[in-house]
Amino acid sequence: MTLDLAAELAATRLLAIIRGTDTAAAVATGTALLAEGVRVIEVALTTPGGCDAIAAIRAAAPPGSLVGAGTVLTPDAVADVAAAGAQFVVTPAVVDSIGAAARRGLPVAAGALTPTEAYAAVRAGAAAVKLFPASLGGPVYLKALRDPFPNIPFVAVGGVGLAELPGYLAAGAIAVGVGGPLVGDAASGGDLDALRERARAYLAAVA
Repeated sequence: MTLDLAAELAATRLLAIIRGTDTAAAVATGTALLAEGVRVIEVALTTPGGCDAIAAIRAAAPPGSLVGAGTVLTPDAVADVAAAGAQFVVTPAVVDSIGAAARRGLPVAAGALTPTEAYAAVRAGAAAVKLFPASLGGPVYLKALRDPFPNIPFVAVGGVGLAELPGYLAAGAIAVGVGGPLVGDAASGGDLDALRERARAYLAAVA
């Protein structure tokens, strides 16, 4: 059965984005997030050993969790992350990997900023549209984008701090994707205790 990525994101409302400089630290970050109750995690392929990190986090993930791959740009990258066990794919733009992943049954949250890109992403097979960078227009822009596309599931990503989060959900985002404001320097060997505190704060904010 194909994963309904939009429904899962709408249920959890939080996508944690791991983008680090160290494979082991990325894995430690992912397992710490899962332990705190974060249920949807994306590991960016710009992280060294990104596929290895995906495989390790997936192996440690409790039932009901989802581990996916981010910054997936090409069909070859789709094949690599599928082999690593990624359950979904995220892109920063409307790229060739969307169709390649969709054909494999891997759901995609595709990056888009403009109305044309959002529509093109869905036409290419995206299950959800990652509004990126969301901070460029804020919740007001998201609401304007949703008016002509009420049926596109939008995930707000890029510069979504705790203070901004409620505005995006109120404007109609099914979820928010959060990297730096949540993960901090944990995925590069930083403080995991501080990461856990931030995770609890974000989970409370989306509850």
